[in-house]
Amino acid sequence: MPYEPISVFDMFKIGVGPSSSHTLGPWRAARTFINTIREKLPLSNISAVQILLYGSLAKTGKGHGTDIAIQMGLMDEDPTSCAVEAISDQMLIIQETGELFLGGTNRIEFDPQKDIVFLMNESLPFHPNAVSFLANFKNGNHIAATYYSIGGGFIVQEGERSVGKDHVSLPFPIDRANDLLHWCRKTGLAIHEIVWENELAWRPESVTRKGLLNIWNVMKTCIYKGCHTEGVLPGGLNVKRRAAALNKKLLKGRTYTNFDEWVGVIREGGNDFSYTLDWVSCFALAVNEENASFGRVVTAPTNGAAGVIPAVLQYFVVFCNGNQEDSILQFLLTASEVGSIFKKGSTISAAMGGCQAEIGVSSSMAAAALAEIMGGTQRQALMAAEIAMEHHLGLTCDPIGGLVQVPCIERNTMGAIKAITASQLALQSAPDFAKVSLDAVVKTMWDTAQDMSSKYKETSDGGLAVNIPLSLPEC
Repeated sequence: MPYEPISVFDMFKIGVGPSSSHTLGPWRAARTFINTIREKLPLSNISAVQILLYGSLAKTGKGHGTDIAIQMGLMDEDPTSCAVEAISDQMLIIQETGELFLGGTNRIEFDPQKDIVFLMNESLPFHPNAVSFLANFKNGNHIAATYYSIGGGFIVQEGERSVGKDHVSLPFPIDRANDLLHWCRKTGLAIHEIVWENELAWRPESVTRKGLLNIWNVMKTCIYKGCHTEGVLPGGLNVKRRAAALNKKLLKGRTYTNFDEWVGVIREGGNDFSYTLDWVSCFALAVNEENASFGRVVTAPTNGAAGVIPAVLQYFVVFCNGNQEDSILQFLLTASEVGSIFKKGSTISAAMGGCQAEIGVSSSMAAAALAEIMGGTQRQALMAAEIAMEHHLGLTCDPIGGLVQVPCIERNTMGAIKAITASQLALQSAPDFAKVSLDAVVKTMWDTAQDMSSKYKETSDGGLAVNIPLSLPEC
């Protein structure tokens, strides 16, 4: 199997909710398809476009906004910078006019109800998340391409082999946890230092630093916005947002005007266990309520699990006085490497592995990162990652109504708390006596994923999705 170099910016992507595999991935696939054509032919030659959604993308695509993401991608809108508040208006214009600006420039007739086809009973063998694009040209010719959204916003075109960033030669190639531990032992470097050296193969140090601080800024903005936005989540479940109410309750009338003042006010409340626990839950709820509302989030490593890592990092900033840039960079670098190990040895796609592949992996990433920046050794950090995943094994993905809301949002709070617990356990333990390695738990997770029924892999065909009698719109 060819070595796949994965950058920190592959694991942490800025995008739009609610799903990295069902929203961000198809969005990026649509942009890739259009831009590939544009490199060869003028888009004005295209008369029509049709999209076919297969497998999990078809079954839960409406709830995940896959159709919306496809249209945004066809218009070449950038998920990292587009105006998220304008998405609904853009969809309304397409619906009312029956037209779409392909690539942002070429007007074509387009009816989402007819031109985006949900093939509920068809799947392609490579991966459950598949989308095919067919473009018809005015001269009668056509071109087609199929893409797979394999989790975390990663996409691969049919026939391609590598899904990582530009193939580079890294000084410390890593596929497994044992590889990482080997390099740490050989060099004496911490995990984040190994990752930092690898990142230099892609870009200058200053660019990596700036990019990581931007990732954290997006996470902070998402937490803060989610903690100050009330209302009901879209999609038909009528789930009430809870983070803002919890934020008000915990602060007891204390005032502030910006993020930094808010952090100071939270600290004034002390560090009582229940108070800290409530805040970690609040941080995670805030992110995933934003995610469910088509807000801007960071894949960590997915959108469905986007609240775990920000919540744990915000816990470190607030309650461990960890608001130093270097500590934040170290956290993100360590977390990303653990995530890449899971991606290479197992999966970060719920459509392949259930929710253990999303919440489980994010909890494992956060646990390792927290253990390291709290002073743990390399082996303690990897032990923390193992503990966190060990206690997520078998977690199913059964979103009610195909929406990333119930049970997804609450699961982020549980993943964050488990990460903190796993970190503490590892810091108080001697890895020499551990019975389970991180590599063993990665393999076990993959074995479990292969044994898991497709009902529990983001299809909404089993679990809570079929046992909660709710009246929902057709999807």
